Amino acid sequence: MNILVLTNKLPYPPRDGGSIATLNMLTGLRDTGNRVTCLSINTTKHPFPVEQIPVELKASIRFVAVDADTSIKPLSLLSNLLFSKQPYIASRFFLAAYTTQLVALIREASFDLVQLEGPYMGCYIKQIRAITRAKIALRAHNLEHLIWSRKAINEKNPVRRWYLRNLASRLRKFELEVVQQSDLLVPISAEDERSFARLGIRKPGITLPAGLSLERYPETNLPAEPSLFFIGALDWIPNQEGLAWFLRNVFSELTSLVPSIRFHIAGRNAPESFTQQLNHPLITYHGEVEDAIRFIQSYRVMVAPLLTGSGIRIKILEGMALGRPVATTPVGIEGIEATKGVEVAVEADPEELSTRLAGLLTRDDEALPMARAGRQFVEKNFDTFEISTRLSQYYKSQV
Repeated sequence: MNILVLTNKLPYPPRDGGSIATLNMLTGLRDTGNRVTCLSINTTKHPFPVEQIPVELKASIRFVAVDADTSIKPLSLLSNLLFSKQPYIASRFFLAAYTTQLVALIREASFDLVQLEGPYMGCYIKQIRAITRAKIALRAHNLEHLIWSRKAINEKNPVRRWYLRNLASRLRKFELEVVQQSDLLVPISAEDERSFARLGIRKPGITLPAGLSLERYPETNLPAEPSLFFIGALDWIPNQEGLAWFLRNVFSELTSLVPSIRFHIAGRNAPESFTQQLNHPLITYHGEVEDAIRFIQSYRVMVAPLLTGSGIRIKILEGMALGRPVATTPVGIEGIEATKGVEVAVEADPEELSTRLAGLLTRDDEALPMARAGRQFVEKNFDTFEISTRLSQYYKSQV
């Protein structure tokens, strides 16, 4: 098959969960015998020169990028709020230059299927339908409106809470329209599949998780020192929110249980107001790290404290794949059907989370079995080639 994939950011380099999920899907579809073209918005927030993508990758997947500034602009946001019913967070990605490139690509090649990586690329469905009969598949990494509605619940500022609720409501309508206008729906978790069903969606599709190429994740010995780590994009509100909650409610108790603890935090684009919260003698903030795998391998226990979100947290899967015990919250583990207490530690209560972390940090008889079980869980359920084979076979049955 000849497949065109539309993305709202270039999936290279694969440093964040979304980029990893997209790039692994691209390479998986390639490895299962498909011709793959990826048309991306190369944003000013995450810029990367296409010519610097490794030659061997560009030789097997065609990458086309459209440079654009999709940053939030206050005047545009206000205009959208007053004069539009579209969610501003989605309308930022509807670009004339991208439309021109999209039309040119479709007219140049005979695509069998166009895959939208997330609902925001749904704003181009009208243009796609006008020039091709190719099937359109929506690969839903999460339900965007759920993330923002959960954020609104936790927002204390009444004005911001009102805006977040308004945004979530617009996003819900927008997402449902994109799903209905697509031919196929590909959620990446069973939980998201159930959420779509609760919204009344009855669309042909297949539920498949994001995958990992396990050869990139070698097992290493668990460090003996009681080192805790977090890794995730710190320009993403749910990560900021969850980490701030952890620092307020868990970390002080944890330091009393494990006085020799060291907490290592990695993440890009943290605002200055947030980095001030990381000013603690037992915390080292590394900023964005060049090699996420090496960072994870350097420390003992991963913590992923999330209060809002949807989809699958790829960084949790990476931590498990690299043989690191992972402690998270109930929201953090949504979409990953691991056995709680065996393959991953899951606690909602701050005191119970601190106690669980203390055991993993200091006791090999707790940490090593969980590390082994987590690795085996990822090997069994999240292999990129196996997942992409199923996706490719499904697409072939539909086009």
